[in-house]
Amino acid sequence: MAKEYLFTSESVTEGHPDKICDQTSDAILDEVLRQDKNGRVACETLTTKGLIFIAGEITTKAHIDAPEIAREVLKNIGYTDDSYGFNYQTGAIITSIQQQSPEISQGVDTGGAGDQGMMFGYAVDETETFMPLPISLAHNLVMKMASLRKEKVLPYLRPDGKSQVTILYKDNIPEKVTSVVLAAQHNPDISQKKIKDDLTGLVINQVIPEKYRTDKMDIFINRTGSFAVGGPQADTGVTGRKIIVDTYGGIGSHGGGSFSGKDPSKVDRSASYYARYIAKNIVAAGLAKRCQIQIAYIIGQPQPVSYMLNLFGTGKVEEEKIIRHIKENLDLSPRGIINKLNLLRPIYYKTASYGHFGREDKDFTWEKTDLVDFFKELL
Repeated sequence: MAKEYLFTSESVTEGHPDKICDQTSDAILDEVLRQDKNGRVACETLTTKGLIFIAGEITTKAHIDAPEIAREVLKNIGYTDDSYGFNYQTGAIITSIQQQSPEISQGVDTGGAGDQGMMFGYAVDETETFMPLPISLAHNLVMKMASLRKEKVLPYLRPDGKSQVTILYKDNIPEKVTSVVLAAQHNPDISQKKIKDDLTGLVINQVIPEKYRTDKMDIFINRTGSFAVGGPQADTGVTGRKIIVDTYGGIGSHGGGSFSGKDPSKVDRSASYYARYIAKNIVAAGLAKRCQIQIAYIIGQPQPVSYMLNLFGTGKVEEEKIIRHIKENLDLSPRGIINKLNLLRPIYYKTASYGHFGREDKDFTWEKTDLVDFFKELL
């Protein structure tokens, strides 16, 4: 008898308050790297009604205007009208930035990790991008909403929004979508019926593949009846609060560290990217249908102190053999990861919304499958 279960993942638009903060922190990181690739950045942002607060540790030769960068982010997202409750031109911006601790710096300068921690990478063969289907569809839904707003196909939409997708699995294979939830911020003079009709036809039916749709698929749109007030006017946002949206939608494990606002000397970010790189290549090489790898670091030490591989019973090669192959041939030091993935570039602003993984963009070097032959050697 087939084992059945439901699994749900969510995503948020770039105008969600937490994502405003992630994008602001990463835009500041990008500007530092644009001028000084050796700059150290740990930047945190908070936003609430009419206010953005930027804080953190930045050590660099670069000259940056953090308030101006934040305003440009808000403009790009679409907070250009006072009626949205936040306007890039008039919102208050406060900064409190200091240099990186010298104790942390001395560990990083020698090529060691900037902190302790454990990082996870995950991949599965149920989508072309080797991402879990629920988070993949959830991202695609909010990306579609954003594009329809920006292209003025649905000009009544505002920047804030969320999605949620529930999928029925049978024997770990996605069978069908059982429910879709959309929350779309909108102008107050639009009827909820029009919003539901538009988003069903132009978003849900365009994004959810026909093979996963059924007549019984539940659709929930703006269930409170209205979503005119959104963004920082309605909800406080903070950098690093959407770590499950940023990764695998709750499938697999998470080490707890967020990504945005951190330069790649921070293993929270760079080692998580490399772990995804390894997991994706293992699945792409046909060694397994599902793969999760954990690596762990201690501050000041270059190489991981532990590795753990889980192929969930789908492997064609012993997990210990794969780990040995990785340890003997790949450099997982922060410096080795940075060099392999070419991470000292201003590429991070675009990672800060719609997920860091499963993206078909040449700058997302951790999504390459150039280790396939390396892993196929083990078959």
